[in-house]
Amino acid sequence: MANTTQLLTNLHAATMVSSDTAYGMIKDAAIALKDGKIHWIGPRADLPAAYQDYDVTSLNGRLVTPALIDCHTHIVHGGDRAVEFEMRLNGASYEEVARAGGGIVSTVSATRAASESELLTDALRRVDVLIAEGVTTIEIKSGYGLDVDTELRMLRVARAIGKHRPIRVLTSFLGAHATPAEYKDRDDAYIDDICIPALRAAHAEGLVDAVDGFCEGIAFSPTQIARVFDVAKDLGLPVKLHAEQLSNLGGAKLAAHYGALSADHIEYLDEDGVKALADAGTVAVILPGAFYTLRETQSPPIAALRKHNVPMALATDINPGSSPLNSLLLTMNMGCTLFRMTPEESLRGVTQNAARALGLTDVGTIAAGQRAELAVWDVKHPAELAYRIGFNPLYTRIFGALA
Repeated sequence: MANTTQLLTNLHAATMVSSDTAYGMIKDAAIALKDGKIHWIGPRADLPAAYQDYDVTSLNGRLVTPALIDCHTHIVHGGDRAVEFEMRLNGASYEEVARAGGGIVSTVSATRAASESELLTDALRRVDVLIAEGVTTIEIKSGYGLDVDTELRMLRVARAIGKHRPIRVLTSFLGAHATPAEYKDRDDAYIDDICIPALRAAHAEGLVDAVDGFCEGIAFSPTQIARVFDVAKDLGLPVKLHAEQLSNLGGAKLAAHYGALSADHIEYLDEDGVKALADAGTVAVILPGAFYTLRETQSPPIAALRKHNVPMALATDINPGSSPLNSLLLTMNMGCTLFRMTPEESLRGVTQNAARALGLTDVGTIAAGQRAELAVWDVKHPAELAYRIGFNPLYTRIFGALA
């Protein structure tokens, strides 16, 4: 963070602070920045004298929002699944794709074969696209190694991204993502032999910010996930969960029981599960990219989430198989068009609520004391951010100070 004083003026601020005003909007605002933090935000006419000698930058009436946050990604991985995508469109069944070496087995093989340098180079290309859309914070999961060495390699690469780019990275250990081929039909043995030892090793190396799992019929049962979460709890790590994506196994209730930061996907979540999330203060992370790519028909229960005041976040779920989506702006549009989220809900979903899904309290809104992580847009109204398709109106991104 830069140790400078700056005063941004002639702007409109969508603060996303809860208020009676849509988007927490302040018209004709000013924002004072010092030492990488927001020191003051308010109407320009109310600017205290103490900030009037700061270096002034006029933003010429542009919109300023909190910088965007992508709170669910699998951005570190080897290879791609474009050929598999083509095979499916040409009529191949999932069994035929699997026999040809496709599916998660393909990504696991490519990731295991890749060096840290190769994984980092590929991941940075994807990260650069997010940075260009005003993103300053991303979450990155492991889960394509499914052995101790590769899980650790993925997490080291995720940590390295924050050293190579001006972006904040939080990591999630996702060893309970799938059972590798060498443990076929031995899920419990995989949890004991690989997943839990890898988690302990990653934690000892300082590579883990949270622990995730995939609770689904094609992955792990609630009982198996609970064993991993018990270890996370012993290590003092928060948890989150891929839950109710393809069926309802009670994963969201399990996540709520452990006080999870978030339950993600949740297309098959019922009202009891929604209530459990509400009671636990767990964020519902909506992932329209996977819904779209897999051509699903079961939408997440947006109305029930609203009814019970469950905070909703949005994320790309960038991954090579079910969500090869590398645009958080497009994700906002998809949240609105596919699930009827409002533009304000979608913007809150990639700012305030995305921060909450990561356990962060110092980003996601524009308020005094927050980190100076802002996005400046060439738009007149914040709804434009979710409205346009394939268009990036970012003017500049602020990460500590205006460049």
